[in-house]
Amino acid sequence: MDLTNIGLFNTANKRLSWLAERQSVLASNIANVNTPDFKSSDVESFASALQGAGNVTPTTTQAGHMAGTVPVQFAQPVKDTTDTKSVDGNAVNLDSQLVKVADTESDQSLVTSVWKSYVGMFNTALGKA
Repeated sequence: MDLTNIGLFNTANKRLSWLAERQSVLASNIANVNTPDFKSSDVESFASALQGAGNVTPTTTQAGHMAGTVPVQFAQPVKDTTDTKSVDGNAVNLDSQLVKVADTESDQSLVTSVWKSYVGMFNTALGKA
């Protein structure tokens, strides 16, 4: 049974993909905190990503091909428009990036908790619990 065919699980799956991409972008920002002229990025909002989301998956041309082996980028990175820069031109605010990382981590925990709860309910309904 593919749970991503169910609306709630599909949305949770997209949210987790969005959060993973955001975490990657934020990690890049933090890694470049001392890089001259580096401008921080973030990903578009989840609502914007959902509106523009199409299910783009690799085409299976042979029976032996595995579905979904190429990761599809869900959200597009956007440059931060903050004009605040340090002396070397770097525009990464470490405190704000760390707050965003913490928010992303707690969102991941929330989504996985909801996912586990609903899987538990499905298992109970199917008599597997």
